[in-house]
Amino acid sequence: MANQYRGFCTVGRAKKFRVTDVELVKQDLINHFNIRKGEKLMQPNFGSIIWSMLFEPMNDATHQAIVSDVERIVGYDPRINLQAINIDEQDHGLMVSLDLLYIPTNQSTNLSLQFDSNSNTLSTNSSY
Repeated sequence: MANQYRGFCTVGRAKKFRVTDVELVKQDLINHFNIRKGEKLMQPNFGSIIWSMLFEPMNDATHQAIVSDVERIVGYDPRINLQAINIDEQDHGLMVSLDLLYIPTNQSTNLSLQFDSNSNTLSTNSSY
């Protein structure tokens, strides 16, 4: 079966910039989460609120706001379905773990997003 979706990514790659299918979907999600809501020119509703929630106390309202934000962002992409969300407070940020279903191949995958408030960076870990 030929790759259904094709794209390019230079992040963390020395050569082979081509990404396809599940890998491309994950990179698209990472790109979306890397943008703070309101930061994209002429698209004030694009991006994530998680960056502004890092310094808020983790109560029910904060947790629900983050869950809603994740559901909204994942809902933009018709190639995947969100199966589960897990949010854990870390010493210097939040870990958001997503269980995803890649629809074209019915493949389950996991994407963990580490939002670090000290370094203001997003690091990832994923598995198939």
